Amino acid sequence: MADVITTRCESAILEVTLDRPKANAIDPTTSRRMGETFKAFRDDPELRVAIIKTAGDKFFCAGWDLKAAAAGDTGEGDSGGFGVGGFGGLQELPDLNKPVIACVNGVAVGGGFELALSCDLIYASDHSSFALPEIRAGVLADAATIKLPKRIPYHVAMELLLTGRWMDADEARRWGLVNEVLPKEKLEDRVWEIARLLASGPTLVFAAIKETVRVAEALTFQDAMNSMARRELVTFNRLSASEDSREGYQAFAEKRKPVWKGR
Repeated sequence: MADVITTRCESAILEVTLDRPKANAIDPTTSRRMGETFKAFRDDPELRVAIIKTAGDKFFCAGWDLKAAAAGDTGEGDSGGFGVGGFGGLQELPDLNKPVIACVNGVAVGGGFELALSCDLIYASDHSSFALPEIRAGVLADAATIKLPKRIPYHVAMELLLTGRWMDADEARRWGLVNEVLPKEKLEDRVWEIARLLASGPTLVFAAIKETVRVAEALTFQDAMNSMARRELVTFNRLSASEDSREGYQAFAEKRKPVWKGR
């Protein structure tokens, strides 16, 4: 049996591919594999950016494997649940302070939509579409219910959640849900272009951005600012005392391109 999770590296970039025909649905075993993969990415100092993509161009991901659930594999109990990162390995992975890019080619439905929402940037092919049909099965799309109203206008998010209707790639771009929509033959090249740009950037700043955004989500603006002033954010403290921070100032003063070392 072919491996449902494959990876490849180019310099500091990790590409993770989910290949689980026919619809790239995720069962608990696959979710745990994805969680371990992204945990290893998080903990590897040589890796700076991750890309999540799936095989084929019909389904990005159909979400939860309902056939596995019907057979009793629900992600609960002694099997380890959905794994260290929660469903799909990303949405609950703690301290993931590196950029992750979703390369969406095809249908992103239910948990597949939520997988894309777990990423920092989303690039989609022009035939992709998004939906949260859980309402029709009397099920809560839990992660999407929390995240989506914060990403796009409230009434648009609520329409998707309450009706389960489909949103095509152009509409997703119009609401700011995806960064760009491209022909499928150009999608991966564009995603890798962005990944290489990020991999060449200031990793300590990226880490501080991700932690600050994550922590600030539960705070008022002033409380978040006070938390930074009190040096309560580990990544911000590391950045402030880093060689890279001094290099940024020096490069600006010398009118040259900075050389980031990640320390």
